[in-house]
Amino acid sequence: MSETQERTGSLADLKNTPVAAAVQEAPVYEVKRDAQGRSYATGRRKDAVARVWIKPGKGDIIVNGRPVTTYFARPVLRMLITQPFLVADRYNQFDVYCTVTGGGLSGQAGAVRHGISRALTHYEPALRPILKVAGFLTRDSRVVERKKYGRAKARRSFQFSKR
Repeated sequence: MSETQERTGSLADLKNTPVAAAVQEAPVYEVKRDAQGRSYATGRRKDAVARVWIKPGKGDIIVNGRPVTTYFARPVLRMLITQPFLVADRYNQFDVYCTVTGGGLSGQAGAVRHGISRALTHYEPALRPILKVAGFLTRDSRVVERKKYGRAKARRSFQFSKR
């Protein structure tokens, strides 16, 4: 009985050590901005990769040198891109310049959204919990399955004929 009391006493002493205090503290994220006051991040979805720069401005979004209304003609894709700003309550407060390669339009819009979210957390680390809960900082890792030999596509077989 006295052995168990000694053990619990030593565990209680561990809580007061400086190492335990350092572990219990929340991580501190630092502001990452370049000389022009911009924050940079890379966003990815499917095969698309977006390089995103944000800076304070009036809400202009330029994708591959073209306005967002020209590049992403569908309103659903434009809505997808502006979601991080709406959730963080920063709509029309940042100018976005990004270059996107690979994938289709849907994957590119998702990559831009991921990049904007990550760039916002670099610019204002206090926004990280809000964007994390909304799921914008998680990379959507679903990719197209590769084609297998002896198959028409990844899983589809060739049409069967008895004769």
